[in-house]
Amino acid sequence: MTIRSSFNFATATLDEVLDDLSVRFIQNCPPEELTSVERVCFQAEEAHWFYEDFIRAENPQLPSLSQKNFTARIFTHCPLLRKWSDVHEQAFADFMQYKTRVPVRGAILLNKNLDKCILVKGWKSSASWGFPKGKINKGEPDEDCAIREVIEETGYDVSALLKKEDYINITIREQQLRLYIIAGVPMDAAFEPQTRKEISKIEWFKLSSLPTYGDSRDAAAAIKNGQASKKFYMVAPFMKQLLRWVNEHKPPKPAKKTVTYAEPVVAVPAVPSNTMSIFDQISAQLKTNSGPSTQEKGAVKQKKQNRPNKQQKIQASPDTTAQYVAPVQQQQLQEPQQVNAYTQTTPMADTRAQAGANSAAAQSILSMIRKN
Repeated sequence: MTIRSSFNFATATLDEVLDDLSVRFIQNCPPEELTSVERVCFQAEEAHWFYEDFIRAENPQLPSLSQKNFTARIFTHCPLLRKWSDVHEQAFADFMQYKTRVPVRGAILLNKNLDKCILVKGWKSSASWGFPKGKINKGEPDEDCAIREVIEETGYDVSALLKKEDYINITIREQQLRLYIIAGVPMDAAFEPQTRKEISKIEWFKLSSLPTYGDSRDAAAAIKNGQASKKFYMVAPFMKQLLRWVNEHKPPKPAKKTVTYAEPVVAVPAVPSNTMSIFDQISAQLKTNSGPSTQEKGAVKQKKQNRPNKQQKIQASPDTTAQYVAPVQQQQLQEPQQVNAYTQTTPMADTRAQAGANSAAAQSILSMIRKN
């Protein structure tokens, strides 16, 4: 294996590129990383990413290789890995199974209202949407891994907003995933992936628009039955716990404003000191014009009592009849005048006249009040 001093990927062949990658990622890695085939495959995976993201960008003539095909080539090409070249296919299968058991850390970025979240989409057209996350490195703290992965995939630093106690844990096919809930991310924050050909889109999504299932098996069953889209396959298992957390931490809605209208204040004019005496005068005048006095009523009653009844008329002698008849007839002639005098206030014309007199008296009194 020969390395030229003036090496250029733009003009290099595939064998020359594999020589460079073997030195970069295999021969110069720590010795403990070469003790097991699984750890070696991690280094081969890093070399594959570098090949696809950087080398082929400078030299598009080089072939695009899948991870399995690239691993087979690097195992055959690198002297340190040739001892596993005969079993590289089984080694790669074991590595892929081992990867599914490596813990994953990431974060769920929420806006201030806790009704939207950030999702990232993989590079390939068939890739699904998911929360920013990645595998933890050996000996790396959980929080540091989550912060690192979010920066790599979105370019946003959540270290100031991360709370160690706010996270969601789930297990999918023996792989333990922990996503920290990050609340209060500005909607106008600038997001930009820091890695090449890993993330194609970063967008805000409403929580109400995302599917919710108990775990990944429920999500897979829903996709198989046509009840959900595969593009949210890795989102749905987290939604039930996320919505529960949001309901517990959502800020209260602002109280509705109530408009209070003040009652109008009406100024009441002061009552003159002699007002009561004026009202007393009105009352006395109304009583005077209301009908016959008590003395007049008594005189009429006395006259009625002095009339002879029928029995007295029958028992009266002829001599005494005349003395009763004449006074009675004269009394009958006089009574209509007296009755008219008693009932002179009852006809309609007299009543209207009396009402007019009362109104004139009231107007006179009101004018007196105004002058005072």
